[in-house]
Amino acid sequence: MKKDKTDKRLYKIIFLNSGKVYELFSEGVTSSGLWGFIEVSDLVFTNTEGLVVDPTEEKMREEFKDAHVLHLPIQSVLRIEEVEKRGQCLIRDRESGEKITPFPVQPQGRSASD
Repeated sequence: MKKDKTDKRLYKIIFLNSGKVYELFSEGVTSSGLWGFIEVSDLVFTNTEGLVVDPTEEKMREEFKDAHVLHLPIQSVLRIEEVEKRGQCLIRDRESGEKITPFPVQPQGRSASD
């Protein structure tokens, strides 16, 4: 796989978070300045302007919306792959490996008591 120096790299990061396996995409991965951590920056999510909404990706987008950089403990990182194109963001059960879909998703602007 040849890359031009102007091409952005894309990484698939698979890591453990709260007993679940997260798979997300990023344009930046490096050793963190914090000892024992991996730095993940420039998270990549799909455009939200379409009609089809992936609830898993929406959950991840909401969870990481205020994060400029993720510092993941090295022991929580299962795998980092440099990929050519972005795939689907996933949250899997740690034990079974089954995809977890957070459903139902509460519409924006509504509280749980509405």
